[in-house]
Amino acid sequence: MAARMMRLGMSIRGYGYHPGAWRHPDVPADGPLRVEHYVRNTQVAERGKMDMIFFADGAGIRHGDNPRGAMARIGNDVVEMEPMTLLPALAMVTQYIGLVTTASTTYNEPFNIARKFATLDQISKGRAGWNVVASWSKWEAQNFGLEDVLDYDTRYARAGEFVSVVKGLWDSWEDGALLLDKVSGLYLDETKMHPLNHEGRFFKVRGPLNVAGIPQGHPVIVQAGASEQGRELAAETADVIYCIHDSVGRARDYYDDVKGRLAKYGRSHDDLKIMPAFCPVVAPTRDAARAKFDQLQALVDPLVGLGRLYGTFGDLSEYPLDGPMPDQVMESMELRSVSMQAVERARSDKPTIREMYLRSGITGNARIGTASDIADVMQDWFERGACDGFNITPATLPCGGEDFVEMVVPELRRRGLFRWEYEGKTLRENLGLRPVINRYS
Repeated sequence: MAARMMRLGMSIRGYGYHPGAWRHPDVPADGPLRVEHYVRNTQVAERGKMDMIFFADGAGIRHGDNPRGAMARIGNDVVEMEPMTLLPALAMVTQYIGLVTTASTTYNEPFNIARKFATLDQISKGRAGWNVVASWSKWEAQNFGLEDVLDYDTRYARAGEFVSVVKGLWDSWEDGALLLDKVSGLYLDETKMHPLNHEGRFFKVRGPLNVAGIPQGHPVIVQAGASEQGRELAAETADVIYCIHDSVGRARDYYDDVKGRLAKYGRSHDDLKIMPAFCPVVAPTRDAARAKFDQLQALVDPLVGLGRLYGTFGDLSEYPLDGPMPDQVMESMELRSVSMQAVERARSDKPTIREMYLRSGITGNARIGTASDIADVMQDWFERGACDGFNITPATLPCGGEDFVEMVVPELRRRGLFRWEYEGKTLRENLGLRPVINRYS
């Protein structure tokens, strides 16, 4: 029996995942607006034989100017390329790595999304993935004629129906439906072309999809929900979960909970890969790794730090930065699970405001050290049943991604935890997922 292998993705959005990243001397300040920046990062990830790159995209700038002056200093996640336009370009300069991006179920229509990802799967020869999100930000809502975001239950109900419609559209054409027979004059076999004729609470879609021969059958579905509704949607529909946990205990509880929901949807344990965010800061020595991290921490403007706390704790700008967190806290209803973890940390650890915003600066579980130190943590989580792998969120790009591929990946291979070569040609094959069977076959 083959050894169980980690699945690894790399999130290559923008400058990296540290709030001081854009100011780092080795990070190109205009990187998010240059295709060359994304080409370099994607090719680095493919050189490391990673399963996929990942774009955590949003439909607009998701920051308010809170406290006043923070917006002008944020840098990260302000301007960037639209990934559904960018990913076909990256497909042409890579061969194996999966290409995954976010597309909202709140501000799109199922037919458009089904068509776009089917086309990306065609262009990439089977490497497309869709990160399903139910958009949470009022700033996004205001770009689409709304004053505020839809309520939580409505967003997730819409998302569930949306994914069902998209999958139905992807099944529009059975294998062999396109005859392309010039002699007989038959272009298609009508018995293998299927209109969807969906009528539901949110959508009415006739179909069929006007893209056929999707290499993966269905592009890989990724989901990031941590709420009760998000977990249930993932158990029913997702192939991969991207999640955020700050401890192996929380990660294991989440893993067991979501995996335990699969059976009622007729799915097995291995039909869903759970890949939490993980941010390694790695160097040949621990002192050098700590120096790298300290350099980034020093680049965080206090207003940017306070802005990162605003959604959960409100405006803390009137309090001394090196004083304790105030007792009165505001729990955000936008990012429930992340905010709850932050509130719990503030209550248990009693950090200063500065310590709190510096601690909250990285997306995911951050580790600082040598390649062996980083691999120890990853191996521990993996072998204790807390994950199936990780979505790497480099502190900086491109250097953080390059450090991981050049130092940590070889260490994981030495331990027999990660591949030396790609096993297949499609993202679904490389993730070890079962082939999709068309519902009409």
